[in-house]
Amino acid sequence: MDLTGGRQTRSDDLRTRVRRLYHGDSPEAHRFRYALVIIDIAVILFIVATSFVPRSIVIEVLDVVFGLMVLTDFLARLWISHRPWRDLIHPTSLADLAAILSFLAPLIGEGAAFLRILRTVRFLHTYQLMRKLREDFTYFRKHEEVLVAAVHFCVFLYVMTGIVYETQHARNEDINNWVDALYFTVTSLTTTGFGDITLEGTTGRLLSVIIMIAGVTLFLRLAQVLFRPNKVRFECTVCGLYRHDPDAVHCKHCGTVLHLPTEGYP
Repeated sequence: MDLTGGRQTRSDDLRTRVRRLYHGDSPEAHRFRYALVIIDIAVILFIVATSFVPRSIVIEVLDVVFGLMVLTDFLARLWISHRPWRDLIHPTSLADLAAILSFLAPLIGEGAAFLRILRTVRFLHTYQLMRKLREDFTYFRKHEEVLVAAVHFCVFLYVMTGIVYETQHARNEDINNWVDALYFTVTSLTTTGFGDITLEGTTGRLLSVIIMIAGVTLFLRLAQVLFRPNKVRFECTVCGLYRHDPDAVHCKHCGTVLHLPTEGYP
């Protein structure tokens, strides 16, 4: 009896089931990916909340728990990957490794764990999740471009706030908690510059420059999609124009009759 072959078959079957959860299109797979997003949000809230309180044994235990959850997810993704070594050096994987090391080393603190939010952006750009959000939420379907731009802006704001906090709170008396870092990031991003909080050293000045240049760009992009007339996404079968007025009957580019989907009548 070939026990090795039997174990290999069971391992392949399990890998197939896990791969379907991460990349499949079943209701179970969608629920699984939504659960991962909820865990990401919980991790983010935990990181922000613990910046206001002293380190304690409870926080250190929660650090380890979150670290093991992130590690399990990370190893599962590598296990089901067709190109594990290539995926291992992907920027999102490196961000995960930073978060894992930070959570599993309580004496170091939360460290680079704020980079965990980058995985939320990756989820938003996953085709299956985007399609599921369009199917499940009318509001997302109508305002997808605005919501994605807002997420990009918030991710940048969160990450830069995390960098400011982690690099300054131990040596800058003006940065005592996450809100102080957020306040500095927002005033720099909007180029208001009240001057009551400044970053120390050359590294601090370079960080301020990055916040101002990149932040203004993302803020202007968000403002553009907010104030631009609302459009619906529907590809014209003749010319391929993808954006139309919500009440359009004909394509503005080629005049083809459109059949835009509607929500119907109550």
